[in-house]
Amino acid sequence: MFAKDRKQGKRGLNIIIVGCGKVGASLTEQLYKEGHDITLVDRSESRLRSLTDMYDVMGIVGNGASYKVQVEAGIDKADLMIAVTDSDELNLLCCTVAKRVGDCAAIARVRTPDYSDEVSYLKEKLGLAMIINPEMEAANEIARVLSLPAALGVNSFAHGQAEMIRFKIPEGNRLNGQKIMTLGRNISGDILICAIEREKQVFIPDGNFKLQQGDVVSFISTVKAAKNFFERIGIENRPVHNTMIVGGGKAAYYLAKQLLEMGIAVKIIENRRERCEELSVLLPNATIINGDGTDEEILREEEIAYVDSLVPLTGIDEENILLSLHAREVSDAKVITKVNRNSFHNLIDKLDLGSVIYPKYITAEAIIAYVRAKQASMDSNVETLYHMFDSRAEAIEFRVSAKSDVTDVPLKDLALKDNLLIACINRSGKMIIPGGMDSIQTGDTVVVVTTHTGFQNLEDILK
Repeated sequence: MFAKDRKQGKRGLNIIIVGCGKVGASLTEQLYKEGHDITLVDRSESRLRSLTDMYDVMGIVGNGASYKVQVEAGIDKADLMIAVTDSDELNLLCCTVAKRVGDCAAIARVRTPDYSDEVSYLKEKLGLAMIINPEMEAANEIARVLSLPAALGVNSFAHGQAEMIRFKIPEGNRLNGQKIMTLGRNISGDILICAIEREKQVFIPDGNFKLQQGDVVSFISTVKAAKNFFERIGIENRPVHNTMIVGGGKAAYYLAKQLLEMGIAVKIIENRRERCEELSVLLPNATIINGDGTDEEILREEEIAYVDSLVPLTGIDEENILLSLHAREVSDAKVITKVNRNSFHNLIDKLDLGSVIYPKYITAEAIIAYVRAKQASMDSNVETLYHMFDSRAEAIEFRVSAKSDVTDVPLKDLALKDNLLIACINRSGKMIIPGGMDSIQTGDTVVVVTTHTGFQNLEDILK
């Protein structure tokens, strides 16, 4: 066991994380920052050592599904078990043992399509709080971006009724030099600009903020309003009719299935013949090519120069990055790059990779949203959470289930913290881009964008 002195202060949850891979490390970093007591379990002593040396957490070498190991990790006092090893079966077994031995909630990472089709059954029968599938969540996000190709990223709120959309202001665009207040409804329509990144600084803008070319802008709206906005500011949003996917793993399967349902033609290049045969059965309407998708000649034969979009989904980040750079060089395709690792983040940001998707962040955000909701009062819970601009800002969706100091008061009269914006109110399915006279009401869900971190309750927005 690696043990350290516990931090003193506001009580967080007692959390056991089994699995210290990319997702486990990302969860440890964020949950540690938010003041939770964390115990890590992994068979690899070196993995554990790297995290316990970095953070004030406990580490236990062993099998996380073992009753003895869970008792040593303090399962009897745990509030939450999170199992994110590379094995679906081990994750489910860890959670099953935890539910029998302790009185805690349990979250399992499950990636296999067979299990993913049975999520509701598994959650109910095993009593799990959440089953999270990184590959499926990544596929969902990629599909959202392909439905709005002008965007760099698209995150969903209010069960898909509102989207947080990120794009870069091109050189010479009409937004360059304009103050947000002067855009007027003839340009901005039903959107609200929420956050801007400029030269590694993040701003929550007011009406006097002046936009510049090169700014990365996040705004909230419906998909229809976003398409109208891009048209008005002269950014082409060319529909995607076909997609080339390189790599035939789980994420490729989930993505292809979605795209085919959207009416988008799909071609998958996969170098394992056995997997190609499986995909041909699973996806009869897709074109499956057995070949090396990193081979320039094969890409040319499969007409990479003419595809509407390219999504490299190999298991190797370097290959995905090189494929994206090659596609940007030889075609006008919308390119989406999947990156798994944390390292070289700043270098990746400088490359012209189009949209970049980090599955481990998607997984961690869903789990952290659950943790905050569990820690918060029952009056207003975190529904959805997205980290923005390398975790320097957050977009948080709260459900308002009871009256409080923030309800039934015009927004202009609320003493809100600085660097914070109430971006959207969802009221019975109607999306409201709020003005000063609007108010938050019981039953609403509310999206807040802020550079503060760790909000658990909607009342945290007040000074």
